[in-house]
Amino acid sequence: MNFQRVLVPVAGIALVAVAWQSAGWPGVALVLGGVVMWGLLHFTRMTQVLRRAGDRPIGWTDSAVMLNARLKPGLPLLNVIGFARALGELQSPQGTEPEVYRWTDGGGSHVTGEFVGGKLARWELFRPAEPAEAAPAPAPAAAEAAEPGR
Repeated sequence: MNFQRVLVPVAGIALVAVAWQSAGWPGVALVLGGVVMWGLLHFTRMTQVLRRAGDRPIGWTDSAVMLNARLKPGLPLLNVIGFARALGELQSPQGTEPEVYRWTDGGGSHVTGEFVGGKLARWELFRPAEPAEAAPAPAPAAAEAAEPGR
């Protein structure tokens, strides 16, 4: 069970009760103003993250490696969307647990994250193999030494 869903409302009610006992209606008004402000801050942050993500292609990130470096277990999906600055491409069937999302960068690397209950449980970074580079050209000094008659 997610105790945060129970603990936050109980803490809010307890704060209102303590404010009532301490200062009466002005105390209740002060605590309720603080709770409303806290809610508005979270709502503003959520809309800002989703607005930024809405301006980018689904499943895209600037760098999958940097996204991978910022991930840790238990992060909410909203935080991962904020790190990637884009919505993830859904890989699992709609409405099933765990939800699997993927973010890909321009180099073909991608991060696939598995979310259970809206929290990051596991993730994996995939990086494509680097193509073999062509043999380097000989250094100019070595080329001059190899030429006879100079």
